[in-house]
Amino acid sequence: MSKPGKGIRNGLTNYGDPRFAAYLRRSFASSMGYSRTMLEKPVIGITWTASGFNNCHRNVPELVEAVKRGVLASGGLPLDFPVTSLGEVFLNPTSMVFRNLMAMDVEEMVRAQPMDAVVLVGGCDKTLPALVMGAASAGKPAIVLSTGPMMTSRYQGERLGACTDCRRFWGRYRAGELNDRQIDAVEGALATTAGTCAVMGTASSMAIMLEVMGLMLPGTAAIPAVHADRLRAAETTGVAAMGLVSSGTTIRETVTQASIDNALKTLLAIGGSTNAIIHLAAIAGRLGLKVDLQALNAMSDATPVLVDLKPTGDAYMEDFFYAGGVGALLKRLGDHLDLSARTVTGETLAELVPDDDAWVDDKIIRPTETPIRADGGLVALFGNLAPKGAILKRAAADERLFEKTGRAVVFEGLKDLSERIDDPDLEVTEDDILVLKNAGPKAAGMPEAGYLPIPAKLARKGVKDMLRISDARMSGTAYGTIVLHISPESAAGGPLALVRNGDLIRISVRERRLDLLVDEAELAKRDPTPAPPAETRGWLGLYNKHVLQAEDGCDLDFLVGESHQ
Repeated sequence: MSKPGKGIRNGLTNYGDPRFAAYLRRSFASSMGYSRTMLEKPVIGITWTASGFNNCHRNVPELVEAVKRGVLASGGLPLDFPVTSLGEVFLNPTSMVFRNLMAMDVEEMVRAQPMDAVVLVGGCDKTLPALVMGAASAGKPAIVLSTGPMMTSRYQGERLGACTDCRRFWGRYRAGELNDRQIDAVEGALATTAGTCAVMGTASSMAIMLEVMGLMLPGTAAIPAVHADRLRAAETTGVAAMGLVSSGTTIRETVTQASIDNALKTLLAIGGSTNAIIHLAAIAGRLGLKVDLQALNAMSDATPVLVDLKPTGDAYMEDFFYAGGVGALLKRLGDHLDLSARTVTGETLAELVPDDDAWVDDKIIRPTETPIRADGGLVALFGNLAPKGAILKRAAADERLFEKTGRAVVFEGLKDLSERIDDPDLEVTEDDILVLKNAGPKAAGMPEAGYLPIPAKLARKGVKDMLRISDARMSGTAYGTIVLHISPESAAGGPLALVRNGDLIRISVRERRLDLLVDEAELAKRDPTPAPPAETRGWLGLYNKHVLQAEDGCDLDFLVGESHQ
């Protein structure tokens, strides 16, 4: 446990003379206008994740100021510092390749700079896991503050929220149901406030899971970004960060295997994002813990979907907040969780469950007796096409496609997909299976390309869904019968690389199987299609050399395990 109140003297720069280092640091700190009295106080670091390329974090400056109020009121010195900002839709080739870069940035800056505890402010998809991964490895006391979800908007009287409705309307546009003028109007109404996506996408899933894991203050995950309660939560988080200076509680001491399992069961119950499995696996790996896909299936069989939010339901995150939020979910799901797991405040989850008379909106957070579905929203598949697993979000899929054998229509990579998917001469029917290769972590950074569009000629005939499989990811806001994260990926020599047009593929969700129905002798004759050449310089070169597969969270191999602290 760290000693309280090292403050500005924490981790002195090494000049070979500690007293000189402290003298010099105070001198330079004084140039920023701090008094000697302030420089004697405990230091609370606050991550600055905002940038001009990050709409989700537009409210971060205001949140940081509110955190500072709480720290100052509790006798500390708040110092914000910049870390990598991951604007989800603004990054090429995909934000996923920069999650680990941000995690490294956070780890090094938290460890290197003089702070007694850190408040991890962020919200968008890769940001929350990157912050937690980095802080877990840095080994200093930490607490999370999410930016919160957007509020919804309207289009011709219809309620809209990014980004499930983005995809729904774009699908209608591709099918010819909307014209250019109409889709332009929709575009202007989808995302109208600060915050993360308004549905149960990756950002919302991660925030809820982190609250259940005890890494943020109870009741704070679902507060809308523009709600005054979000600022009050930030102030209270600053107060709580000062409490960590005394307790010295780190992420490693808070998060246990029970915490990881609680997060998985929560993810299943909220019908959450497939991406969250990868991020949780990466966080677990930093702590010497594990996300086991076989165990996930057992949990999924026993955990009902209780939350009625898009993309698996009808409501939005603001509805979840007003329905009672994570506290109400704990009340409903409590028997499925290990409520003895501890939180960053030192309380157990059991202490955070609302009283029996607390109101819960049954339409949004269902009782276990009347769930959205009796089993969990996610399931892992195995078989000769996915020896180390693949993921299906069955809560957002068409159950008529769960037991199926179909003909493969293969795309060798993202370029091939974009060039041929709408080709009127593409040989494809709605009974076929669309297969995308070379979109995994090594080949392409694992973009959200698993949501393969329905070929235009089928979409115009009214086809809304068909089975699609790949080694890519998909957005947590997406829906459809889509098998993702096939591991090993094509570029790592996985069996997916051997699939050819016309091959038969069988899926059985009941049996948890995904198989290529081609005999071994024929497969032995095939050479895998070469993956596109990987980048060798800079960050992408380091990433390509060291990135792990999906079941290990796509972290870098040299960052897994014990911290450097």
